Amino acid sequence: MKDIIPIETIMSKIIIIRNEKVMLDKDLAKLYCVETKVLNQAIKRNIKRFPPDFMFKLIDEEFKNLRSQIVTSSWGGRRTPPYAFTEQGVAMLSSVLNSQRAIEVNIAIMRAFVKLRRMIESHKQLAVKLEKMEAKYDYQFKIVFEAIKELMSPLPKKPKRRIGF
Repeated sequence: MKDIIPIETIMSKIIIIRNEKVMLDKDLAKLYCVETKVLNQAIKRNIKRFPPDFMFKLIDEEFKNLRSQIVTSSWGGRRTPPYAFTEQGVAMLSSVLNSQRAIEVNIAIMRAFVKLRRMIESHKQLAVKLEKMEAKYDYQFKIVFEAIKELMSPLPKKPKRRIGF
């Protein structure tokens, strides 16, 4: 079955905040084809469905950090911190947004979270296997193991150059 939205597109919207994999309200609103304020109004009307482990509002420091990564214009953009939804919060959204699109998008998002979880688990298993092999083989393979570990580690973030004056 073909997903309504490519899983890769959804996975690119999953970020980590407070050691949780979350999606922001603005990204979810785009996926559901509704305005962010409409999404947030539906949530506020059903706030009991969203305990803190399902949804939380970013604190000012997190919001500033997020804005510096996204780079919004000085004339527009959001002025209040967004809501972040965990996997359970995203699942709960389908009961709040009762439309065919919401159901289809929700299924695609759940599949993206599952795929991401499998990828992370696979990465952990690969690291364990590599450690076992490294302990088993002698010095001549040390360079190979170091190169593999370097490839597996996340890339360091490059400082962004300032544009303009």
